[in-house]
Amino acid sequence: MPDADDLRALARSSPDRWTTLRFTERRRHGTTWSGPVRGWLRRPDLLRVEDADGRLLEVVREVGADHDPMWQDYRWVAELRPLELADGLDDELGPPLVVEAVREVEHAGRAAWEALVVPTDAYEPRCGCCPLLRSRRVDELEWGSVPEGTEYPSASLVRLDLQTGVCVWAEALDGTFAGDTHDLRIEAVDEPMTDDLFRRPRRQGALG
Repeated sequence: MPDADDLRALARSSPDRWTTLRFTERRRHGTTWSGPVRGWLRRPDLLRVEDADGRLLEVVREVGADHDPMWQDYRWVAELRPLELADGLDDELGPPLVVEAVREVEHAGRAAWEALVVPTDAYEPRCGCCPLLRSRRVDELEWGSVPEGTEYPSASLVRLDLQTGVCVWAEALDGTFAGDTHDLRIEAVDEPMTDDLFRRPRRQGALG
């Protein structure tokens, strides 16, 4: 069975495990799900996003970035490259998470590893405004303070796709943010994606 070090290594290795990814993603706040979107991502810098009806939402090209192309917020980036689950602020502070009960599961028909985790003082999300895991320390650094009565999760459930290392689920299990998560469902890995897929539609009446 995998252990905490194996889980961290899987999260750390995601940048090296795939070059293209086709997937759907949606998010839940409490008990309310957002509508799904579908993404086509070709590393290092191209992303296409459509809604559930196949309407193009955006084509992104992010040249020279140290992360995958972003859509709407950096949680998207963290899901695809969950390095914040592997390495923290400083080696002297230890790992960014306390990891327990790692086990093999399936997510959307694919092999995955799941674990209960708690952020430590070393946890450093890709962006403090949209972390994979809620932490009082991170929120206080990002916002200056937190509302009185806010209860942070005693544990969260994270799930990593075994082939790609992508974080496909990260759920707060209790407290103020109970139920908050995302659901990323991988449809294809390393399939060919031509340049035509990432062309922006020409505006009607545009010249040239």
